[in-house]
Amino acid sequence: MDELTTPVSTPGGEVTTRDPQLAQHIVAMSRPTIVCLCGSTRFWRAYQQANRDLTRGGNIVLTVGFMLHAPVDGPLYPEMMEKLTTEEKAALDRLHLRKIDLADRVLVLNVNGYIGSSTAGEIVYAESLGKPVDYLEPNGGASS
Repeated sequence: MDELTTPVSTPGGEVTTRDPQLAQHIVAMSRPTIVCLCGSTRFWRAYQQANRDLTRGGNIVLTVGFMLHAPVDGPLYPEMMEKLTTEEKAALDRLHLRKIDLADRVLVLNVNGYIGSSTAGEIVYAESLGKPVDYLEPNGGASS
């Protein structure tokens, strides 16, 4: 092996190549699929179920950091139901776009067909990157 050869570890063992792009492709193909969940956090149960199901299926799941719009009787403690400033909300929205950047695909949790404006923007962003966008319910693209 010389300095032009790149070793790549895979589940089947180590592979070497002289092509750095091929090395990146091999690594990407040997890791689990990364799925980013998008949707209104009012549907916290759908987030929990999708996260559980996708993780059990061997995927890496990227999701929101906390459920801003979860109902008070949801899984959160009341002290976590804080109000965000406009700047904090914008920062969280940008952070979620970075998660979409990292993802291989996006799953939209469009419960009862609902897609809000933030989620609609995330869908447009994901599609602009060429990311596959799947929908929890078959009426993807519907808005309320």
